[in-house]
Amino acid sequence: MQNTRINRLIDVLGEQFARWLSNPWRRISILVISLLFGTFLGTAISTIAGQSADWDIIAAGLLVLLTELVNRLVYGGRKPAARYFWVEVLNALKIGLTYNLFVEAFKLGS
Repeated sequence: MQNTRINRLIDVLGEQFARWLSNPWRRISILVISLLFGTFLGTAISTIAGQSADWDIIAAGLLVLLTELVNRLVYGGRKPAARYFWVEVLNALKIGLTYNLFVEAFKLGS
């Protein structure tokens, strides 16, 4: 690929973002925000799918598929991809989503 201005700009922005993420507090805060957004997403998906009973099975299937794909990406394969930051963020989102769906199920069961 040629070394154009846009390529250099993207490389510089990527390096600046990597330096910004080198601070552990920023990294942890983004992971916590992703976890909390996963809990919000779990509530939103369960209430939206619960409004019309037609979407329950489709939403559940998509969530299981998403969870299994993220699990395969994080924990499967020869080389674990967990060292990439975006994979950690996606895993935190999945954990928050799964946790909230369990909480919603307990609320409905009580």
